[in-house]
Amino acid sequence: MGIIENKDKDMEKQVRVRFAPSPTGPLHIGGVRTALYNYLFAKKHNGQFILRIEDTDQGRLVSGAEEYIIETFDWLGIKFDEGIREGGSFAPYRQSDRKSIYKDYAMQLVEKGWAYYAFDTPEELEAIRKTYELEKKNFQYDNLTRTQMRNSISLNQTQVKELLDKETPYVIRFKFPENTEIKLHDMIRKEVVMNTNILDDKVLYKSDGMPTYHLANVVDDHLMQITHVIRGEEWLPSCPLHVMLYKAFGWENTMPQFAHLPLLLKPDGNGKLSKRDGDRLGFPVFPLQWEDPKTQEISSGYRESGYLPKAVINFLALLGWNPGGEKELFKIEELIDLFSMERISKGGAKFDLEKAKWFNHQYIQMEQNQTLAKELLKVLAEKNLNFPMEYVEKVVGQIKERCNFTNDFWDQSYFFFIAPNNYDEKVVKKHWKAETPTYLEQITQLLNSNTYSTTEEIDHLLHDYIKDNDLNMGNIMNTLRLVLVGKSMGPSISEIIFVIGKEETLGRIGNAIKHINI
Repeated sequence: MGIIENKDKDMEKQVRVRFAPSPTGPLHIGGVRTALYNYLFAKKHNGQFILRIEDTDQGRLVSGAEEYIIETFDWLGIKFDEGIREGGSFAPYRQSDRKSIYKDYAMQLVEKGWAYYAFDTPEELEAIRKTYELEKKNFQYDNLTRTQMRNSISLNQTQVKELLDKETPYVIRFKFPENTEIKLHDMIRKEVVMNTNILDDKVLYKSDGMPTYHLANVVDDHLMQITHVIRGEEWLPSCPLHVMLYKAFGWENTMPQFAHLPLLLKPDGNGKLSKRDGDRLGFPVFPLQWEDPKTQEISSGYRESGYLPKAVINFLALLGWNPGGEKELFKIEELIDLFSMERISKGGAKFDLEKAKWFNHQYIQMEQNQTLAKELLKVLAEKNLNFPMEYVEKVVGQIKERCNFTNDFWDQSYFFFIAPNNYDEKVVKKHWKAETPTYLEQITQLLNSNTYSTTEEIDHLLHDYIKDNDLNMGNIMNTLRLVLVGKSMGPSISEIIFVIGKEETLGRIGNAIKHINI
């Protein structure tokens, strides 16, 4: 029994990491976290962050998915150093554009005895699987069964040559040695040991002339000089094969270090977070809205749900990684400075919707009004409302404290742009009295005959009037809110008056006096 292992290495070379998604649909938010951790690790060590598109499974490609990936990182503000758009010394960065190189590497493995031709048809494989099922056993193409199958191990050289000369379809499978322990050092999980007797001979090269993920992944990581492979834990079972491929090619000395990240779990912690969980609980699991090109089904995205990119980055970074201490809000530069593999959890991280909302609320409060105003201007444009940027900035400054998402801006601010033309009947019934028009006319005269340049000055005018006339503060202020907004909502009365201005305020009061009857 031999031992094959990958060993931990010091970071002597420049750190080079890659995010390598498959464009088979919308990018899951867990994939975004994987990319983020790669980015933080690369920047922490002054390294390079690469985007490689792994599209070897041509049958599962989905139109628009590649563009969706690129748009996601543009929105988040995460930049790649090399990639399909950026270019680089190791181009091309799309595997289908590298198709011509993989067969040579597959043939090298065959020649070295690390791989073999397998001529089994899909029908033959299905038949043997059914036979095993009848015996209540699970079929696996491995060191025990491969001699019973139609391949270059069970057949003699003449038979193999004859099949190849006839251009009989084949795949190339990896040939695992028998009863060999593969020791894998993972930066997060430490030592992982697996015996080859439980592993199946994976297909490396398909009959359609495309490599499988396993071959293309290892060849590209080697050629692109990737130093660290940071990916989700779902790839951990495949890692012994990848270690063996490095061994088979003679690339052990340049094999990258591996780190397998914990899963993002459902809010209750039972299983991997899925699109169905988002649909059921009302939150997005994709960074951007996605429309399925086949079914036209639309799935919500964080961007369209009103999340800020900085908030998404912050809360994703803390799902599975703990920087230490009580602080939770971090700029990207701080995340880069603090990031370390040692503080990544081995266990899955439960998705917490309320915490995600909290992060977004905090970032809305911290963001500049000018930046937020751009989001509200988009809504105003859709409603054919034209207001200057300076005014919209003032409005955002008044309402952002009440907003968890940028999508809340309109509902919390519409009355700054549109005067009410109807009034909440419950509020009218509770606060509108026979003498109310008289008080409102007096307040109109008060505001018209005074100048004010701050909300505090407006507050003093109103409070002094109410106090001097021995009126009920709550009743008068609620009535004022009714005539200015149409219902009981919004920031303070003085803030509303200050933003919409004296002329608009007096117009709304006069309109209410005309239209509210009791």
